[in-house]
Amino acid sequence: MNIVLASASPRRKQLLEMLGIENLKILPAKGEEIAPENAAPQELVMALAAHKAREVAEQCAADDLVIGADTIVWLDGRPLGKPHSDYEAARMLRSLSGRTHRVYTGVALVRGGETVTGCEESGVTFRELTDDEIRRYVQSGEPMDKAGAYGAQGRGALLVKRIEGDFFNVMGLPLCRLGQMLKEQGVEIL
Repeated sequence: MNIVLASASPRRKQLLEMLGIENLKILPAKGEEIAPENAAPQELVMALAAHKAREVAEQCAADDLVIGADTIVWLDGRPLGKPHSDYEAARMLRSLSGRTHRVYTGVALVRGGETVTGCEESGVTFRELTDDEIRRYVQSGEPMDKAGAYGAQGRGALLVKRIEGDFFNVMGLPLCRLGQMLKEQGVEIL
């Protein structure tokens, strides 16, 4: 049995390697993400994670275990996706400055046609940011491939005052929840 990550995220790959998962393969989902309309954030990320994992599972052996994940940053009742421009990244960072937002990651495991999903939620509080700090952070390029326009595992750590919940969830893969889900599927990491 292989464990297959249905993601091109270098952070997710790094986290799974950190856990010492053997037989890890990377096979990113390529299909269009279709979000359920009017879904709560938990439902949204679990549905997207399951969609990715099922897509990749169609290309794998029946006994392979496929991991799909999807992360969103949620503020004021709406998701903040990945910015498409420096302007959009700066706008997102200004909206997060001095405030607490929620980060949701949905995880899906697919094996042999069966799908199991879970979701983790963390609270992230930013300190007050100056316009100059936002400009310099955006110029670093780090915000451009990250939901909410920041990476807590990189320079974005300088923006984060507090995290409530699973830190790895904020990075895009809640390791404690994933470990329990894998254990329920007969995959012991510890």
